[in-house]
Amino acid sequence: MAGIFKRVEKKYLLTPKQGELLIERLGDRIENDLYSDYTICNIYYDTERNDLIRRSLAKPRFKEKFRLRCYGEAGDDSTVFLELKKKWRGVVYKRRVEMPIKVAELYLNDHIYPKEYDCQILKEIDYAIRFYELIPKVFLAYDRKAYVVKDMPEIRFTLDERIRSRKKDIDLRKGSDGDLLYEENMKLLEIKAPAALPIWFVDILAELDIYSTSFSKYGRVYERLLKNDLEERDEEYAPNTRYTMQQLESDSVRNRADTVSEALV
Repeated sequence: MAGIFKRVEKKYLLTPKQGELLIERLGDRIENDLYSDYTICNIYYDTERNDLIRRSLAKPRFKEKFRLRCYGEAGDDSTVFLELKKKWRGVVYKRRVEMPIKVAELYLNDHIYPKEYDCQILKEIDYAIRFYELIPKVFLAYDRKAYVVKDMPEIRFTLDERIRSRKKDIDLRKGSDGDLLYEENMKLLEIKAPAALPIWFVDILAELDIYSTSFSKYGRVYERLLKNDLEERDEEYAPNTRYTMQQLESDSVRNRADTVSEALV
């Protein structure tokens, strides 16, 4: 089964308290999504030199990423999704193909094209994999609660927490454990809508001091791994030139991440 999604996505980083107040204020205007409380496990693919995420962090008009996704922890009989996600001028286009995990692994690891799932979207995914020479780079998981607006079911929003990752055991069947991105259990709010939000929703966000931000889970994990690599090199060669996380998250250092990353590969 293949699918195409087109929507505008807005992201907001919340404290645990803001997350609680948001659900409280939205009250009976929202309801749980059909699949409301679950864990998402992903393997993000990139080039050997991390070109896709480095380009994404530079905030171009067009960017894309590829991942293998499973809802819940995977087993031998699980279904997974191959997802090619593109963003052009603020609009997100997600194209994905569903297949058994064993078929997906034969394709991604052994380059055996799954002819029984052949379709236009899979051809596009296959082209991207071959063009960029993509390889698995990081495992990333998080726990998600999903909601919809009752009278406007096309508006869906999610709250993700316990965002975690690992560079070893990059396998969906190795569980969902990993290093937490935020120890204080910050929540990531993602609002997915075909158009603008209703005024009452925007007003509630403003009252709670919730403002949109540029946020990529894979991007933040990459920046943290880059920071760790820099610190390891600093300890060996130059202890007084260590970058802090605050510096890495600043615009000035992010613009330099491309150059620094080249020195690490």
